[in-house]
Amino acid sequence: MDFYDDLAPLYHLIFPDWSHSIRRQGEQLDSVIQSEWPGHRTVLDVSCGIGTQTLALAGRGYSIVGSDLSAREIERARREADLRGLAIDFKVADMRTAHEHHGTGYDLVISCDNSVPHLLTDEDLLLALRQFLACLRPGGGCVITVRDYDKEERGTNLVKQYGARVEDGKRYVLFQVWDFDGDHYDFSFFVVEDELATGLVKTHVMRSRYYAISVERLCELMREAGFEDVKRLDAAFYQPVLVGTKPVTG
Repeated sequence: MDFYDDLAPLYHLIFPDWSHSIRRQGEQLDSVIQSEWPGHRTVLDVSCGIGTQTLALAGRGYSIVGSDLSAREIERARREADLRGLAIDFKVADMRTAHEHHGTGYDLVISCDNSVPHLLTDEDLLLALRQFLACLRPGGGCVITVRDYDKEERGTNLVKQYGARVEDGKRYVLFQVWDFDGDHYDFSFFVVEDELATGLVKTHVMRSRYYAISVERLCELMREAGFEDVKRLDAAFYQPVLVGTKPVTG
């Protein structure tokens, strides 16, 4: 995961105000969770990154374990939790082997910020979703947030602007460039770092690939993995939210 290892020190710049985003996402996720599964409090975040949702839910009293494939993002997430006085267990792990790394019995498994489409085939997605199911106790819930790719333009040289941020005497300009190839696309994430006092400029470029899977297809895969009551929630988060529940019996 060189992409996320390289992005780890800059990741918070994706958000205009990361601390505000943490608080807001915590409120939104808590609302979804308590609406769908009242009283559920133990959480496994299988794609925690630098901790946006993990820190958010821990700050709201959830007992949470965070894991990610990127060791550098996990290192940063640990530092961010320490700065906030939050006790969170962080691990480096692949979501496709979540049960092997984390065991079972969780009330909730979450994967936010369009993480699951990094898995490039239906087979890998189904494998991961079955692992999420195995990590849950009966009646436990799964929360996934993704881009709505049905609404995204397809093509090449598509520029996605994130804007400019100023921090510690530097201005950062962030944007992505997408190049579609069927249902997949390669993207380059550019972060231009401009030192305001000296005019020195450094450009960071990180590259990865996504599967532009539709929300409808992802819901189908959740059902195939064994989840019930699978549905899409709109206007609950900045991305579409998919929820499903592990059957109590069966």
